[in-house]
Amino acid sequence: MFKRLNTDTLNWILIIGVILFIIELTFFHGGMIASALFSGVFIYVGWKKFNRLWGKIVFWLGVVGAVFAILNMLAVRFLIIAAIVLFIVNYSKSKKEAEMITPGLPNAQEIITDPVMKVKPLFDHRIFNDQKTEDIAYQWRDVNIHGAFGDRVIDLSNTVLPNDTAVISIRHLVGNIEIYVPYEVEVSIHHSSIFGRAHILGEHNLKLMNQSLIYQTENYDKAMPRVKIITSLLSGDIEVKRI
Repeated sequence: MFKRLNTDTLNWILIIGVILFIIELTFFHGGMIASALFSGVFIYVGWKKFNRLWGKIVFWLGVVGAVFAILNMLAVRFLIIAAIVLFIVNYSKSKKEAEMITPGLPNAQEIITDPVMKVKPLFDHRIFNDQKTEDIAYQWRDVNIHGAFGDRVIDLSNTVLPNDTAVISIRHLVGNIEIYVPYEVEVSIHHSSIFGRAHILGEHNLKLMNQSLIYQTENYDKAMPRVKIITSLLSGDIEVKRI
């Protein structure tokens, strides 16, 4: 969307946003800005003591307060409305400018269809509840899921991985992820988190804050079988360990 904007349009949006910000500071005594800064203090104190219950409560109160304070600022409201309007206008233009391509089809006798079969995924997408692999032997299927709340547990010791690269991709909001990997399997982990901790094959990161971590075993690029793990969390811990 921003690639379609000319410089003048973008400059006017920024100028109006700054003017609204100054108006809020001058005529409204910076009420929402003060609330956002106060919530920031709550977030900082809560994060410092996040291992305690009161720290978690203070942290999340600060997050909720900061979100409401920021959304109530005149400049932020204007930018949100401007972004929505620009999206609608640019989407309308892209629909009008879209080029219709009609490929020529071969003769009916030359059309060859590939037989396909539907495979049941290992996990379903769930907003709530925990999910874990079966405690008995199961057939491996690559994992590609997203969710909101709950824990995810994947135990690779009860399955036979293909002689290739198995993929585990998990996008989650709040909860913990546990992945147990056999010793003979090579591992690559790419984890990103806004808040949380990571325990990956003996490496410990106790305070992640908007960070990405990448680890892989020494022989990952040249040995099989191997598993590629890609995870993202808003808030929660990840643990990847041998079993």
